[in-house]
Amino acid sequence: MRKVWLIGAATAALATVARAEDADVETLVVTAARLEETLPQELARYGADLSVIPAAVIRDQAYVDVSQALQMQAPGLFLSPRNGPFSYVDIALQGSRTGDVLWLVDGVRINNRLYTGVSPADTLPASMVERIEVLKGGQSLFYGTQAVAGAINVVTRGYADEFNGQLTAGAHTNGGVRADAYVRDTVAGRHRYIAWASKDEARGYRTFDVFEPSATARRRGYDVVSFGGKYGVDLAEGLALNLYAQHTDAHLEYPNPRLTRLAFNDRDEEIASASLDWTARDDVKVSVKGYLHDWDSVYSTVENVPGDPAAAPVIVDDLTYWGYRDYGASGLAKFNLHRGFEYQLGYDFQSFEGRDDVLKIARQTEQAHALIAQVRTTDDLFASVRLAAGLRYNRTDGAEKTVWNVSGRWDATDGLYVEGMVGTAFILPSAEQLFAIDPCCAVGNPGLQPEESANLNLSVGAETARFGWKLTGFAREVTDLIVDDYGQPGLPDGIYINTPGEVRFRGVELQATAAVAEGLTARGSVAWTRAREEGVGRQFDRIPEVQAKAGLDYAPEGGRFGGSAAVIWTGDVWQHVAGFGRVNYGDYAIVDLAAHLYLDAGRRSRLTARLENALDETYATRVASAAPDAGPPGARFLYRFRGVPRTLHLSYAWGF
Repeated sequence: MRKVWLIGAATAALATVARAEDADVETLVVTAARLEETLPQELARYGADLSVIPAAVIRDQAYVDVSQALQMQAPGLFLSPRNGPFSYVDIALQGSRTGDVLWLVDGVRINNRLYTGVSPADTLPASMVERIEVLKGGQSLFYGTQAVAGAINVVTRGYADEFNGQLTAGAHTNGGVRADAYVRDTVAGRHRYIAWASKDEARGYRTFDVFEPSATARRRGYDVVSFGGKYGVDLAEGLALNLYAQHTDAHLEYPNPRLTRLAFNDRDEEIASASLDWTARDDVKVSVKGYLHDWDSVYSTVENVPGDPAAAPVIVDDLTYWGYRDYGASGLAKFNLHRGFEYQLGYDFQSFEGRDDVLKIARQTEQAHALIAQVRTTDDLFASVRLAAGLRYNRTDGAEKTVWNVSGRWDATDGLYVEGMVGTAFILPSAEQLFAIDPCCAVGNPGLQPEESANLNLSVGAETARFGWKLTGFAREVTDLIVDDYGQPGLPDGIYINTPGEVRFRGVELQATAAVAEGLTARGSVAWTRAREEGVGRQFDRIPEVQAKAGLDYAPEGGRFGGSAAVIWTGDVWQHVAGFGRVNYGDYAIVDLAAHLYLDAGRRSRLTARLENALDETYATRVASAAPDAGPPGARFLYRFRGVPRTLHLSYAWGF
């Protein structure tokens, strides 16, 4: 699918080329510019580092969920799913931890404020995605807490001006099946809609490298059903209403290497938003949005009795509740009142409540109010330079924070550019870090302070018709960083503390693309990261020092066949494990191969195949330890979470 973006201070429309996925006819949809929808591209014009994974790449690789696409395709992003599709992931973006990255769906924040270390990507099927946007560097100015290292925005399928749709069915060799469908149209020239639905189910694969005899559940399966839609209408000239809703039901299994007979999360999730976009005049635009994210989950665990297979199983958790509700409203206005400058003013309100009966976290509530102001130069002032500066005042129930951001881009020549961003950010302690009581993991500490950071990104790059490259240096300094401390007596699994010293994140990222021949493109990236506390000579846990990605894509315009190869190599990754000290589980490479074939000249019927982990690399996505079924007091065994083994994915799609 080819896309055309028109982005700029004077842009009055966002033009997206959309067509039936497997038809060869393109239809153009032009809708009034939505300030929030175009925000990542606007930030990129003023120096923010933005990477985009389009729908065509996700479709050509037959990715099952959003995490797989990010893992293999996003340059500079380390993402490691613990046990395949629809599982929790570890993330490092410019040296960050998982909780330092904000997740959004169509601009709606979906991060779990109960647990900053738990990503919300385990219920995001790839079939719903129009594109994935990755903003690198501190983004707290517009996005607030948890965007200290960047933001990932999953944009769902867009509108079309003619009736079209697609049906897809597929399977993979880990006992998985999938099906999805969408339909969209524009009625009477002003009513636009799109509806989609998907189902993904799998038996899964063996989740760990070793199991104790007491563990009889040894595969991690999933069953995820998701459906949703959008409706947009032009109420008047320059005034548009957009509604969005998505529902997900998920059954996600979580076996352990000992005791487990049955362990699962059953989840019910709703994401909804309503926005009103008004172009009052050519120089005044206003967007108002309300959103709701409701997450209800029950956790069940049934355990065997070690050494006694005939004994009755022990019910540890029986549909034990954990969940949260996050809702809010925001307003953003853009003014071009005079030559040379434009102004952005915004207000953001968020309300959160949640509880966890598994980790004994009582009901927690939090509200946040924020005021945002930014000034930008326009091309009327500088033809080749764009500058922006802004402030955000944030007040929560227990803290007040003001952050700032300055960014810019200089197009030195037609192909060469320099861009950068400097600013501050903050992140509040999660409920888990404050109050958790969990025999497996670090316990909470109610005395934690919020983290504060200063960040810098600076890039130089070039773009020509056939070649492009970009070299980025980044730095972030954090005070009161929240980490696990394993050195306190009586707490072998750790306790959350604020680090006494300053923590520094430093690194360099290089990425390049080249048009090798007609329809043949090569790409590659490598990132070096140093993430350490001042005076401590070791890398933080679960943050690789080096990661490289490369790919070769063949997709001739209008052709009936295409293929690709993608590889990622991850260097040393360390983690503290109780009873074993620091364990290195990195230094591995994953290779994916994919191909697709259109079965008809009209490009409506399509077969796609992907061989995931084609070389069948055996690698770990995390390491941990546990007490064995039998042994002396204090004994523990080391186990590894297994990455996905070699898996063949096949799918058939029919467009109409």
